[in-house]
Amino acid sequence: MFLKIISGICFFSSCLCSPLKAQDSLLINQPVKWDLQTCIIYAKKNNTQINSLRLSQQTSHQEYLLARAARLPDLSGSASQSLAHGNNYSSNGTGGAGFTSSGSYGLSSSVTLYNGSYINNNIQQKNLSVQSANLDIIQQENDITLQVTQAYLTVLMDKESIIYNADLVSTSQAQVKLSQKKYDAGSVARKDLIQLQAQQAADQYTLVNSKNTERGDLLTLKQILLLNSGVGFDIIKPETVLPGDSIAPLHDVEQFALLNRPEVQSGQLNVHIAELEIVKAMAGYKPSLSAGAALNSGFTTGQQTGFSGQLNNNFNQQIGVTLTVPIFNKRVVKTQVEEAKIGVKQAQLDLSNTRIVLSQAVERANINIENAISQYAAALEEFKYSKESYRIAAELLKVGAANMVDFLLQKNLFIQAQRAFIQARYNQLLSRKIYDFYRGIPITL
Repeated sequence: MFLKIISGICFFSSCLCSPLKAQDSLLINQPVKWDLQTCIIYAKKNNTQINSLRLSQQTSHQEYLLARAARLPDLSGSASQSLAHGNNYSSNGTGGAGFTSSGSYGLSSSVTLYNGSYINNNIQQKNLSVQSANLDIIQQENDITLQVTQAYLTVLMDKESIIYNADLVSTSQAQVKLSQKKYDAGSVARKDLIQLQAQQAADQYTLVNSKNTERGDLLTLKQILLLNSGVGFDIIKPETVLPGDSIAPLHDVEQFALLNRPEVQSGQLNVHIAELEIVKAMAGYKPSLSAGAALNSGFTTGQQTGFSGQLNNNFNQQIGVTLTVPIFNKRVVKTQVEEAKIGVKQAQLDLSNTRIVLSQAVERANINIENAISQYAAALEEFKYSKESYRIAAELLKVGAANMVDFLLQKNLFIQAQRAFIQARYNQLLSRKIYDFYRGIPITL
């Protein structure tokens, strides 16, 4: 399972680089317009926290390689050369002061034969750390995916609101124009004309606010993507954004999330890592056995034998084993074992808390989607009837069969119903995407 996750990350990382190279080149002082998938891919590639976790994963991998290398023997070489000055007399009294040169050279190697399985357990622990680091990356990618999706859908809602509000402004302008003609003909009171003009100004104000809201929400999405301030950014509005129909049972989604979500798998790995820390610490109670070998030679000037002859005569070989038995270590090992046991309990508590938080999040997402569906159904009905009432009021006003107060009341009710409908529509869509995401369905529009 973990190997599949690791290979999946490698494959996904390779996929990230290719489609965005062309896009990265377009980001220099040129506008870009992206769909949701492009935004998600770009965010995963450039998010600072995700890239920081990728660096941590690389560090964990290097520590794993170092742990594996502990099985190998080491090899070191040494060489020393010295020059001495002093009196040098032979047995017959001849000689005098002079310089003497000497040197020694050697190779040594050692390898651990047994140390209470510390090396094997350390390798296994570091391997689990690499897998845990990979899962942390996936978890952060999930978080940024939800952030981008929420910001993206908010901008989509803004764009739809602008369309509706622009239509209201166009309708208000037509009504004012018609009322102006009737006023010029003397069939409409000035009070009614002014009320329509005031309503047109209010509709125009609402449209301006909608555009400003869109700009602010686009900036929020742009900042989540970490795009440069000089980049002109906008999103692609899909042709259709359809909410789903069915809702998966809460128990099924919860069980799937508890089995497959990376935060739970990472917590389980952290428990295993802490358990291995106990085994590693207990290796301090056991004896260790190592083997070593050494080669060395040397020479000194002033001898009858020459340099090569001395190296040959002084050439020594050594091989041996060393057994180390711990007898008393001033409670160092016991403290390490007890602290490791505490670490296991802490990891188990963290895992339990992760499960609880995830279960609560899934349950909350289930309640949100159920509430959103109910709200959307009610808002849709209200919007339909309010729209029809407003249409009838507008027709009656056109033929002079309705007073201005009733017309404006119906229009305000229609505007409120329209806003509630748009919000409920996108709230249902976002709630469904989040709920489906917990059961492993990728977010797409």
